[in-house]
Amino acid sequence: MRICSLLPGATEIVCALGLAEQLVAVTHECDYPPAVRHLPVVTRSLLEGTGGSRDIDQHVTAAAHDGSSLYGLDQELLARLDPDLVLTQELCQVCALSYAQVTSAVGQLSGPRTVLSLSPRRLEDVLEAIVAVGNATGVTELAQALVDRLRQRTAAVAAQARRATITPRVFAMEWLEPPYTAGHWVPEMIRLAGGESVGARDGAFSEPIAWDAVIEMDPHVVIFMPCSFDLPRAVEELARVPFPSTWTEIAAVREGRVAVVDSSAYFSRSGPRLIDGLEILGEILHPELFPRRAAADAWCLVDGLRLGGQEGGR
Repeated sequence: MRICSLLPGATEIVCALGLAEQLVAVTHECDYPPAVRHLPVVTRSLLEGTGGSRDIDQHVTAAAHDGSSLYGLDQELLARLDPDLVLTQELCQVCALSYAQVTSAVGQLSGPRTVLSLSPRRLEDVLEAIVAVGNATGVTELAQALVDRLRQRTAAVAAQARRATITPRVFAMEWLEPPYTAGHWVPEMIRLAGGESVGARDGAFSEPIAWDAVIEMDPHVVIFMPCSFDLPRAVEELARVPFPSTWTEIAAVREGRVAVVDSSAYFSRSGPRLIDGLEILGEILHPELFPRRAAADAWCLVDGLRLGGQEGGR
């Protein structure tokens, strides 16, 4: 089978199922596992050269208003690579090619093709997506075995987190300027790791939030996870954010519990590494129960006091 993955999370699923050799095309964002980086790339971002969080948000908003896409697809290359199965999504036009773009492009290819849309919003949906890919590629048993292992790891985190004597209020931010809550599977992950997610609901879309609302919630832990940013880029971008002066008053800042994570690897993508992200949340929320095992570039604490006092936050 010849597989084209138009979603980084789907690429990770395909490889986790031992099907990397059947991948013939990926997106410009597919970078894990490292072996996929040499594969033909059939997409490009139309946001290349855009600056920080505020600039990106403005471009995304303008594209949504105009009904235009944030991504381009190389139709000629797609036809030449001749995939049998195309993996895509319908959940978010900001994250990847729209489903309409994909079906239109595949419709121009000669002969029958299968388009499989993966649009999970909760952890269980991600596991079901793994099984769906397994079914579509003829490796159902391997997919179920992978799902079983991921469930076991999830259960282990949840069981350990239940030993905690406190349940910290946790605010996770998916975009920095303007601030957005972290939606979809993140609130569920926070709960499984022994925290109380504030400002977001299980399975809900990420939403803009005012800084005043964040301050009023007074979270015990704040986790910055800007969508698709790795740790160095997130830390760099954080230094540019105009925090309100009242930021320094929240419990997370006073207690030194402000964290930044590699969202691109462990939180943004709907693939198996979300369970790595769950384990990372355990380390952040309950270090007394979860000794650090994550790599140094997976997450870090930052000095929240150094971020505060910059007027202009929203």
